[in-house]
Amino acid sequence: MPLVEITYAPHVPEAKLRELGSVLPHLVSLAVECPEEPYDGDLRPGDVELRFRRLGPLDRGGLDLVVEVRSKWFESRAANRQERVDELYDGIATATGLRDFGVYLSLPVAAWSQGD
Repeated sequence: MPLVEITYAPHVPEAKLRELGSVLPHLVSLAVECPEEPYDGDLRPGDVELRFRRLGPLDRGGLDLVVEVRSKWFESRAANRQERVDELYDGIATATGLRDFGVYLSLPVAAWSQGD
């Protein structure tokens, strides 16, 4: 279950953020797919959680947008994490036309539980 935080500059149009929000769950699921957590293309509640955060007056950064993905560590994910994050970047750029952004993939040792 990936947690995704999108931090964006105030000048990024809301329409572009909505577009990103509509494609990101699928793109992230493809990026972190692995034998331990296969992706069947059928996203259900709790499969990918998105959090959008506008940069505040004290925040500093050089990009219009940063997508930070945190997903549970598995050896199969970690083995090619740079390839995974590069493919996610390319998928976002292709789907949205965004150019001035970065993608960060973190694979912490973690656990997840949720109710029905």
